Amino acid sequence: MLVDLGLEEFIVGITKFCVHPRHLKKTKSTVGGTKNCNFKKIRSLNPTHILCNKEENTKEIVEECQKIAITHVSEIFTINDSIALIESYGTLFSKKTEASNLVQKINFKRDNFNAFIKDKPVLKVAYFIWRNPWMVAANNTYINHILEVNKLDNIYKNKERYPEVEIEKIRLEGNPNLVFLSSEPYPFKEEHAFELEKCTHQAKTILVDGELFSWHGSRLIKAFDYFQQLRESVSKDTK
Repeated sequence: MLVDLGLEEFIVGITKFCVHPRHLKKTKSTVGGTKNCNFKKIRSLNPTHILCNKEENTKEIVEECQKIAITHVSEIFTINDSIALIESYGTLFSKKTEASNLVQKINFKRDNFNAFIKDKPVLKVAYFIWRNPWMVAANNTYINHILEVNKLDNIYKNKERYPEVEIEKIRLEGNPNLVFLSSEPYPFKEEHAFELEKCTHQAKTILVDGELFSWHGSRLIKAFDYFQQLRESVSKDTK
């Protein structure tokens, strides 16, 4: 998102999970992960601003960052939250025109997708993010919101955040039409799909791009095309 806002030259440090655009790994300093930051390294980069996210960074990390520079903490639950963040960064970093352009692109893609999905039936889904233990995205998450946008009814929406579940009970707890295995943070493979299919009743298990379901910001420009392709693929397979 920062690169898309025209801020690449001002980025001095990234985490090991900042994998797009790929060349940043070679041109910027890596300051650790989202849960184990190297504060000494961050200080050495002399940032004027540090951008954190409540989903990814702990309160302790934020407090330590605040000792180094102005620290902004985002909290994203919906697409509108994401748009507001883009506009906020546009104002904060004097990139209002670039932010406006990004928001226009997102809204254009969203409007087209809403027209596409409007008459599609609601399907029940389970969205897995981890194995051993099995964990899913539930209520009060950005992923759950994105599922709702796709007219996918999360069978675990009665649970909070990212709970552990027993896959043997998946039929009793909702009996989904679809089971999504996210590409991140756990690297699900086909063998895991087979493992889950033993516990479901005619549910289709699909390996999905976790970045497009869980990354907010300018990633949304690519997300809606992917969601439409995914839905079209599901429709063909269920006819």
